[in-house]
Amino acid sequence: MIKKLVLSVLVVGLLWGILLGKGAMSYLTTSYERASQTVEESVPLEFQIDRARKMVRDLEPEVRRSMHVIAKEEVEVESLDKRIETAEAKAAKEKSEIMRLQSDLSSGKNVFRYAGNRYSSDEVKQDLSRRFVRYKTSDATLGSLADMRNARQRNLEAAREKLAAMMSSQRQLQVEVENLEAKLKLVEVAQASSDMKLDDSQLARAKELIVDIRTRLDVAAKLANADTNFADEIPLDEPATENIADQVAEYFQLNQAGDSEVAVVNFEK
Repeated sequence: MIKKLVLSVLVVGLLWGILLGKGAMSYLTTSYERASQTVEESVPLEFQIDRARKMVRDLEPEVRRSMHVIAKEEVEVESLDKRIETAEAKAAKEKSEIMRLQSDLSSGKNVFRYAGNRYSSDEVKQDLSRRFVRYKTSDATLGSLADMRNARQRNLEAAREKLAAMMSSQRQLQVEVENLEAKLKLVEVAQASSDMKLDDSQLARAKELIVDIRTRLDVAAKLANADTNFADEIPLDEPATENIADQVAEYFQLNQAGDSEVAVVNFEK
């Protein structure tokens, strides 16, 4: 689908080039950029996240290759260390022997005895000369080995730092991809919540029914109370007679003696 869209844009661009002449290139490049942007924006975010996850996962072979190279270099450096250690021990022994011969020749003797054999001073000089030449060659070789070991050690440390940085970046990218996926899920939930249309008609009907039931219960309770008055029964006691004087005295609070006298005077008039 995407290839067809890009191909269509290119075909349209070529047609424009034929029709518009010199300005065709600008039209073509602008159309291509817009088409590419449209295609990229039309790709689902889930696909883009999966693509990012795959790109991070594809770093694994490079990490393993780097680890293999580093492990191999570590073995080489260890081998160089052993060679240097052996060469240093041998050089120390040769130097000790050279110094011994040089010291013997400095004594001025003409005959020297070594390991039960007799040697003239000329023979000792020739042997010392040969030993000294070999020592200088070995010492130069030892220096070269040390320089090589130091250089490879520096390269090894640089490779280790690069590998550590690569692995750290890979872990960070993995975390970022997981965060993007979690954020996408939150966005999807928010979109689903905003698009959700709740039907509250059922809720309104339920509330209305409850109100109707409550009203009917209240009416039934009032009717039950009204039935307890027994309005059709014959009254057995005489109704109490009302004393208007007592009602007035009670209303105007004329229970005190002074007030009672005033009330009597008023009534006599």
